[in-house]
Amino acid sequence: MPKEYPASPKAQQLQESKKQRLTYILVVSALCIAFYVLGAWQNTTLPKPISNSAAITRVGCDPSATTAQSSSSASVPSFGPGSGEALDFDGHHQLIINDTDGDAGLQQFPACPLNFSEYTPCEDRTRGRRFDRAMLVYRERHCPGKDEQIRCLIPAPPGYMTPFKWPKSRDYAYFNNIPHKELSIEKAVQNWIQVEGDKFRFPGGGTMFPRGADAYIDDINKLISLSDGRIRTAVDTGCGVASWGAYLLKRNIIAMSFAPRDTHEAQVQFALERGVPAIIGVMGKHRLPYPSRAFDMAHCSRCLIPWYAHDGLYLAEVDRILRPGGYWILSGPPINWKTHHNGWERTKEDLKQEQDKIEDVARSLCWNKVVEKRDLSIWQKPKNHLECANIKKTYKTPHICKSDNPDAAWYRQMEACVTPLPEVSNQGEVAGGAVEKWPERAFTVPPRIRRGMIPGLDAKKFDEDKKLWEKRVAYYKRTIPIAENRYRNVMDMNANMGGFAASLVKYPVWVMNVVPVNSDRDTLGAIYERGFIGTYQDWCEAFSTYPRTYDLLHADNLFSIYQDRCDITDILLEMDRILRPEGTAIIRDTVDVLTKVQAITKRMRWESRILDHEDGPFNPEKVLMAVKTYWTAKASEDQN
Repeated sequence: MPKEYPASPKAQQLQESKKQRLTYILVVSALCIAFYVLGAWQNTTLPKPISNSAAITRVGCDPSATTAQSSSSASVPSFGPGSGEALDFDGHHQLIINDTDGDAGLQQFPACPLNFSEYTPCEDRTRGRRFDRAMLVYRERHCPGKDEQIRCLIPAPPGYMTPFKWPKSRDYAYFNNIPHKELSIEKAVQNWIQVEGDKFRFPGGGTMFPRGADAYIDDINKLISLSDGRIRTAVDTGCGVASWGAYLLKRNIIAMSFAPRDTHEAQVQFALERGVPAIIGVMGKHRLPYPSRAFDMAHCSRCLIPWYAHDGLYLAEVDRILRPGGYWILSGPPINWKTHHNGWERTKEDLKQEQDKIEDVARSLCWNKVVEKRDLSIWQKPKNHLECANIKKTYKTPHICKSDNPDAAWYRQMEACVTPLPEVSNQGEVAGGAVEKWPERAFTVPPRIRRGMIPGLDAKKFDEDKKLWEKRVAYYKRTIPIAENRYRNVMDMNANMGGFAASLVKYPVWVMNVVPVNSDRDTLGAIYERGFIGTYQDWCEAFSTYPRTYDLLHADNLFSIYQDRCDITDILLEMDRILRPEGTAIIRDTVDVLTKVQAITKRMRWESRILDHEDGPFNPEKVLMAVKTYWTAKASEDQN
């Protein structure tokens, strides 16, 4: 056979054929890639929600509950397109779910009996009776063990209605939502709450402010400025129905109000129904669940806390959570005892002795008394502790705390000691760093981050986080009506630096920023430095609030943190407990985690959809948007 050379016609024909095949393959591949990218881009575009849409069908309920149409004009947010056609809410990623209920994955959770309608797992009064009454230990958190946990859906009471929108909710609430008249009778003279037909009205009264909280706050403002932006965060100990916090909001001051679940039935529940920040809590043996140097102002209006007792333990705890230069305001016994001793049914000598003890504890904490006028007395914590060493030569107790972490507060016992402040170089310097006035404070790098006190965070990462959450909230607004006054009480279940809350400041909402105690870093102090409020929490346990108290829950990578620590079904059932009917949940996580989460939410009567990440379909993180459907317990069900 003759030998062929490269230049021969046959060889050239073979080379041309190879080139044509290669060109064909490249063109087909390019077209495939182009059409795939085009299709992915089209699927990423989100439709705008339709107001008053009924695109989401309410699910049927089991025999222990009845489906009801919400009497509110607000509707479930629609995730559907403008045509109103049915959407496919099913996840398209398959995952084997190792749920503790095994094959019950297709079965809905049953409804709890109606007497669980106001169930607070960690503040259950029956369980609390097992514990010591001294120092109110029995009213602290005591969560159920595995054998006591329930797996049913907490029902809304019959006739439940979507709460009034803010600001009307400050003054009115539906009776059927919190069917308790006790406070309207017990506190009738003090004007806490009144029943008017099918509604409650909150006149703004209180034990020590019969003229109303607004006038009472004006009295405080005459003594210390509440209007220049220097005071932003406050804590109200023993808050009642939180009228003090409610009327501070119009002065751009946000208060963390807390009270125990006690004989004053549902006072914290009333506060949250009004759209006012509040949490179940008590000053007992354990620290309050807040970091050190958190609040600009603390307040007690006849809160019945024995401030001088146990070597000044409770006042020392206020000192721990108060910012340098912060104020403590006291009204009620024993202040102005010369005028009120007969009404308080106590002797002058007894009341004078109590006030002397409080004054003594305040001096031992290095506080300065600013003013006492009529029913108000105000002290100020020093900006730093440069002069405190001299004071401690006179007052040996309480001693300087030796604990290396003043921010540790989750199930940590209080100490009757003075929490040391960060060191300063001169008398005028604010220990730990000064904060800006509100509202600049919300967007300025917090001192804890600026000074490198939180590992892994710096000013650059703070600015990146701020831009990230502006982008994410803009993405959320394309799907849910954040800007339409639908939501008031918002919780960020894994708040990080508070970027989500900062992106919502322009809207009529407030955010409970939760920092899980299992997080890699503690950022709650920095969140308070930004002028926001929040708390520590272990999400393997229930949150200290009543059912149906939040309108919007946001969980950013929360389930990735907890999926190996506890059963995420229990976390989702807790979310269902605290989310009001027709409330919204936004859950961000990997697609595998969200597929498991979505399967559980279907059993909880939620409607949901998994959406792409705001950066597009190629990001492994996705967003689950869910709505809790409306249903209530049967009106005929016996609550006893």
